[in-house]
Amino acid sequence: MPIATTRISDFNEIQVSFGGHPISGFVDGEAITITHEADAISSTVGATGDVARWKTNDFRVSIEVRLMQTSPSNTALSAIYLADLNAPGGAGVAAFLLTDLNGTTLITCPNCWIKRMPDASWGTEPTERVWMFEGSQIIEFHGGSI
Repeated sequence: MPIATTRISDFNEIQVSFGGHPISGFVDGEAITITHEADAISSTVGATGDVARWKTNDFRVSIEVRLMQTSPSNTALSAIYLADLNAPGGAGVAAFLLTDLNGTTLITCPNCWIKRMPDASWGTEPTERVWMFEGSQIIEFHGGSI
């Protein structure tokens, strides 16, 4: 009978940065979501059932990062976003990097930018700030825990 193993998942071991700035102060629960804009491989079928497939070469993604209102990363992200709006030459295009120190997952998006400022609200309890990024040429390796 095989011996069962226990693997660990610890969000404290996820390191995230944008433009070299470490990002911290994530909300509880699902804090980072990466969504692909297109399939990497597509196909079509002909009249007799023959299938043709091709690489789309479309590696664009949307990345959603959910931070607490109190996160110091809001300051860095706001500054990068404002620089992108007010300086020529894509001053806000930078690398997004996620590394899972629990295992072997590594995600890098060298051409990434902030799409807009997060919506904001204030109340008697801290709220969240949802930062929306768009990027191209993402490189992903999704591994397990070690």
